[in-house]
Amino acid sequence: MTSPTLDASQTPDPDVLRRLRWRCRRGLLENDLFIDRFFEAHGDRLTTDQVQGLLQLMDLSDNDLLDLLLARKEPEGDVASPEVAQVLSMMRVPMA
Repeated sequence: MTSPTLDASQTPDPDVLRRLRWRCRRGLLENDLFIDRFFEAHGDRLTTDQVQGLLQLMDLSDNDLLDLLLARKEPEGDVASPEVAQVLSMMRVPMA
């Protein structure tokens, strides 16, 4: 039996989102603040592409992630994907 393929715009099931939220727990409080706010605003309507972008960000070290969230740096290499760019734009705080 094959598993169904998800359209990139489909929302993952709630169990996947719960595991993702647990996976996003970080060592730096600053990162957790960004991530918690992101899940409060967007967690119930994430697409599979956004989940993929978030997982790519979670593979980074805490300091590299914070640099991206604060726009000190932009994604490079394997992390420079459209999915990551979309998630970062949703996570970053607009400049006043």
